[in-house]
Amino acid sequence: MNLGETLLAALRSLRSNRLRSVLTTFGIIIGVAAVIVLVALGNGMKAGFDAQFSALANQITVTQATGAVPGGGEARNLTDADVKALSNTQLAPDIASVTPSVTGTVTLTAGQTQERASLVGTTSDYLNISDRSIAAGSWFSTAQDQGNQKVAVLGEQAVGLLYGPTANLDQVVGSTVRINNTSFTVEGVLTPDGQNDNVVMTTLGAARGYLVGNNNGQVDQITIKSTSADTVNQATDEATAILDKQHDIRTAVDRDYNVHSNTNLLTQRSQFIDFLTIFTTAVAAISLVVGGIGVANIMLVAVTERTREIGIRKAIGARRMVILKQFLVEAVLLTGLGGLVGVVIGVGVTEAAGLVLPSLVPAFPTPVLTTAPVVIAFAVSLAIGLLAGGYPANRAAGLRPIEALRFE
Repeated sequence: MNLGETLLAALRSLRSNRLRSVLTTFGIIIGVAAVIVLVALGNGMKAGFDAQFSALANQITVTQATGAVPGGGEARNLTDADVKALSNTQLAPDIASVTPSVTGTVTLTAGQTQERASLVGTTSDYLNISDRSIAAGSWFSTAQDQGNQKVAVLGEQAVGLLYGPTANLDQVVGSTVRINNTSFTVEGVLTPDGQNDNVVMTTLGAARGYLVGNNNGQVDQITIKSTSADTVNQATDEATAILDKQHDIRTAVDRDYNVHSNTNLLTQRSQFIDFLTIFTTAVAAISLVVGGIGVANIMLVAVTERTREIGIRKAIGARRMVILKQFLVEAVLLTGLGGLVGVVIGVGVTEAAGLVLPSLVPAFPTPVLTTAPVVIAFAVSLAIGLLAGGYPANRAAGLRPIEALRFE
């Protein structure tokens, strides 16, 4: 009995028990489809995370140490001299940009409304390194920065507090807002990020000149961007060496500043998404195992029902391998068809979700379908057929003809 005849015999056997065959494959169908969909959702989450936080991957933040320095003494302030030294490309070839900023808390006044808000005074390249965007108007220009012009960019929450939650952002742009006792022109409104929305941002020179004072060129934070995500460690080492020299630091315990990069945090979050994807996929794979148990059970029933048929075939000369192959082919065909249907459903659901989810839930990541989970899920369904059909097929092949013919 060749393979073609074996396949036809297996198809006839499955067709003669259609309802039982369909019900048996449900576990395989659900498992394969669930694996494909969940892996695609995990890929979508990771792609969304990478797109959202890739701009922060090569960012390094320098701040003054709080309290007493571990090695003794008081922490020195970060200054414009530190910024200038860090900007020296000969000393720090892996540092692409250096952005200083000063911070504080100010009173905003628009008309008769007064509110408190956080202040950030910074340079014109801050928007590029902070992963923020403009919802209306524009960010202040290099010319406005260098001219210390009194222009401001408001966070969306600050706009809502000053002008009302339904304020037209385009009308807010160009209006005048008082920051403490000085009038500034609203240049733009920031897109909300859910964390720092009650904020007003001004040019560094205007913040020093009218709001927080120069304080001998003091800065509260220095944001550094390395030339790429791969050079973050080198840039961090270069910044540390420069600041050690600037602050006359001789041992690490004497450092009066903190250097922090986002690399470890981003790596940990990415690993968390990977673990979450693996966990959900493992949960979905349980249904494949359950489906395999169902296939094994049905194949054992089939062997029992067809004991006399097996006895007749062996009595007229059918070899052990022929019987073994027939029942193995039936089991693999059963799980293979289930796996194929599961692939179609899984791919279909994933593609449909990719079209529908962005419009229904904008914040939800769009699933990303790849070939690997489809191929692996289908291959696993075939492997389950071999494993689940192995014992029943071997049992059928091992029946003695005389005992099989006597079976009722």
